[in-house]
Amino acid sequence: MDYFEGIADTVAAALREDVGSGDLTASLIDKNKTAFARVITRRPAIVCGRPWVDETIRQVDDSIEIRWLVEEGNRARTSEPLFTLSGSARSLLTAERTALNFMQLLSGTATKTNEFVEIVANYNVTLLDTRKTIPGLRLAQKYAVKIGGAENHRIGLFDAFLIKENHIEAAGSITNAINGARKINPDVRLEVEVENFDQLQEAIDAGPDWIMLDNFSPEQMQRAVMITRDTGIKIEASGGIESSEQLKIIAATGVDYISIGALTKHSEAIDLSMRIE
Repeated sequence: MDYFEGIADTVAAALREDVGSGDLTASLIDKNKTAFARVITRRPAIVCGRPWVDETIRQVDDSIEIRWLVEEGNRARTSEPLFTLSGSARSLLTAERTALNFMQLLSGTATKTNEFVEIVANYNVTLLDTRKTIPGLRLAQKYAVKIGGAENHRIGLFDAFLIKENHIEAAGSITNAINGARKINPDVRLEVEVENFDQLQEAIDAGPDWIMLDNFSPEQMQRAVMITRDTGIKIEASGGIESSEQLKIIAATGVDYISIGALTKHSEAIDLSMRIE
């Protein structure tokens, strides 16, 4: 997966949104004045977003020197400097908000993800993200999930089949939907969502790669895992998983994967601050 595909366009769009026709306030500063700045985090965090920061600085002023003090994916302490910048004072101030916006969002996603990953560290289960991401920033947030220690589900509608309730209704049955998907593209992952044990058995008979259990109770999940144990089909749990206690209970059922929309849609941005010295 090329997480950095289109990064230049993403950053350019963010700069257009913020800078527009020019930074009026920065124009108050002598164009020849140089400065040194330090970026710190105001709370503990998994640092994430360096490629987007680097690209922002490059597009604003490629003469700015950036020095990273904390490696991507490492944990930073409260008030710890993450990187320093030196160069044109005007350019530093113009780049500040866009660069920090990327890093605070992605560090927040990576930190939230890492918290969930640590909760299930003693279970044989893999955490997955979903498509519940900020429009235009999906690859960036999917990258942050990986940095935080979880894995990506499908990237979009193009790289895997995920047959859900409405697809099944439109196709006529789970069997029809799975058979049709195999004819369209037999080489990509095929997953089907089931809501009860009758659907589970029909899905098993049709032979998908994965089965998603939609809002099954923990006891039902455990039973579903037993039923599919010798089929080679992977089992994914999904549906409103947000609390740590709930996550532990589901991980203990033996499912292979747990997908959590909260990794990307509920992550809290990390408070960062740039200080010119």
